[in-house]
Amino acid sequence: MITRRAAFSGLVALPLVPSVLGERLIPWESRLIVAARSQIGITRAYDPAYVSLVYPNGDVPRERGVCTDVVVRAYRDAFAFDLQSDVHDDMAAAFNAYPNIWGLARPDRNIDHRRVPNLETYFRRHGTELAVPASLADWQAGDLYTMRLDGRLPHIGIVSNKVTPMGHPYVIHNIGAGTAEDDILGLFDDERRFRFEPPIL
Repeated sequence: MITRRAAFSGLVALPLVPSVLGERLIPWESRLIVAARSQIGITRAYDPAYVSLVYPNGDVPRERGVCTDVVVRAYRDAFAFDLQSDVHDDMAAAFNAYPNIWGLARPDRNIDHRRVPNLETYFRRHGTELAVPASLADWQAGDLYTMRLDGRLPHIGIVSNKVTPMGHPYVIHNIGAGTAEDDILGLFDDERRFRFEPPIL
């Protein structure tokens, strides 16, 4: 029989259940978007300079970065999942599966995870590449959106759960003036769609 003291002790213990349990009840897409949106107003500049980074979990100062940094920081903040180390490990294991665009003979853990074609390859290998929806409204929150600006410059962002007055989602990204949430779906060349549910939840 459960006594009042035992019942009360159980109630007192409930708040001690790790808060991560509550986080896990939140859909992973929502957690990713919250982490991406939290960068708005923090990252205010676009800076593509090559930088030697700490490894793992290396980053440039948060007030600056590139489009890939929005994605890397969101996965790191939401799930403690480090794309820097995971991309590096995957490239070390399967270097020839990755684009040979920059003339490298081996992985470079300072920059590989900050290049859109590498992230596309990683997400294709470990996540899912989906067909681009016929309707902009069919993009899903948490999708990873890539495109080619002016047909040649790769760009990436995270599809938001906030929608435009026309009913399709915004994208959280950094395209030149810091992290922002913009209406850009359907405006650029070679749009691609990926989903990557992190293995650490």
